[in-house]
Amino acid sequence: MGLMRDRDPRTNPNKPSATDAELIARARSGDALAEEELVRRHYRSVFCLAYRLTHTYDDAQDIVQDAFIRVHNALPNFRGDSNFSTWVFRIVRNVFLDDQKKRRIRNHASLEEMVELEDSSVARQIEDPQPGPEFLVTRRAQSDLIQQAVMELPEASRLMIALYHFQHKSYEEIAEIMELPLGTVKSRLNRARLALRGRLAASRELLES
Repeated sequence: MGLMRDRDPRTNPNKPSATDAELIARARSGDALAEEELVRRHYRSVFCLAYRLTHTYDDAQDIVQDAFIRVHNALPNFRGDSNFSTWVFRIVRNVFLDDQKKRRIRNHASLEEMVELEDSSVARQIEDPQPGPEFLVTRRAQSDLIQQAVMELPEASRLMIALYHFQHKSYEEIAEIMELPLGTVKSRLNRARLALRGRLAASRELLES
C-alpha cells in the first residue's frame, strides 16, 4: 500500500495544520502522502483500541493492518457523514468481529485464553510511562487484572468498554461506531460496566493500592 514510508520531513508537503477533511480530500484525489499522514495521525489510537480488544501485540497488529487496508480501499467512498476517527473505529469494530467469528468457526480461540508476552516485548505495549521502577510491579499487576476481566466480557461489551474507558469516546460517538440507538448504548454500557465491576470485586485491594 506504500503507507508510512520513511522520508525527509523537510520534503513532506503535508502541513502540520492540515485538517482531517483536507487530508481526506487530497487522499481521495490520489495524494499518497496525505493518506500516509492520516494513517500516522490515527495509528496510535487505532492500535490502542485493537490491543485492548485482543491483549496481544501480534493480534492487534493484524487488526490494525487489516483495518487500514479497508480504510485505503473505502476512502474514495468516504463522504464525511461522520468524523474520520469514528469511521475508522467502526472499521476496526468490523475487523475485530470478523476475526472473532473466524476464530470461533476454526475453534482456535477462547475468550479465556491469555497469551503471556515475553519480557523483551513489553516495550511494545501501549502503556503510559510509569513514574519510577518501584511502581512497575503493582501497575503491571493492576493492568493485567483489568485487561483479563475485560477479555472475559462478550465481544460487544468489550468493544464498548474499550471505546468509553480507554478511547474516551462519548455515548454519541459509540452509538455511531456501534451503529446502535443512543439509549441502547447507554443501557448496554451500564450492564458491561456492572459485569466488569463484579469480575474485579475480588481484586479490589490490589486495584486500590
